[in-house]
Amino acid sequence: MSPEQEAQLKQAIYDKIPERRKKYIEKVGYANWDPFQKPQDPIDIRLDETNRTAQQLMREFLQARPEAGSNEYNRGAWELCLGVIGGSQRFVGMFDFCNWYRDLLAREDKLPK
Repeated sequence: MSPEQEAQLKQAIYDKIPERRKKYIEKVGYANWDPFQKPQDPIDIRLDETNRTAQQLMREFLQARPEAGSNEYNRGAWELCLGVIGGSQRFVGMFDFCNWYRDLLAREDKLPK
């Protein structure tokens, strides 16, 4: 598609958008608005460093556990999995703290058996 055709199509799309949405576009700037941008990958298709999806990681994690966890436990593990794979600093911080705390307990010989 040529730049002229793209500009015409962009204007046509803008003209058909409801007023509420136009306010958002005006806020970010018409020149910065890209109606043709590709959507982000769904969270379950994103891969971690081991080329596993979040669902694959959770399945392996839960299978590796000797006993089944509660719904709250599983929900927490799932949230942490999504956060770490997504690179959220909040979850990376939680992950780092958990590793540090496990190492501290191991150094003081207080790890639960």
